[in-house]
Amino acid sequence: MKYICLAYEDERILDGLSASEWDALREETLNYVEALKRSGHHLSSAPLESVRTATTVRMRHGRLSATDGPFAETKETLGGFFMIEARDLNEAIQIAGRWPSARFGSIEVRPLADTLRTDSRYGGGA
Repeated sequence: MKYICLAYEDERILDGLSASEWDALREETLNYVEALKRSGHHLSSAPLESVRTATTVRMRHGRLSATDGPFAETKETLGGFFMIEARDLNEAIQIAGRWPSARFGSIEVRPLADTLRTDSRYGGGA
């Protein structure tokens, strides 16, 4: 089963790391990506630029609006993602828990849907 893992981080914490602390965390992260590739779990991953570069787009009543910044004001913002293949949610959680920045923030683990549902977007019903 495929899972997307969204890495939420507090930019202030990561920006506050010394050069040697950042180098160590970066190296640890790159090594973990390589280990996931070797184990066959890694499908894709990418970091995102700072949330300060984000633009939130909405279409309401036929009008497009673009607002600087993220939708919500929070300490932790989406810093990147990694997509993995795992037997089940338990294995996906174990893999996500070893992602280095999980020590500084959180990792949201969500299964990927095979297709866009026909009955409703999330299957919750009306």
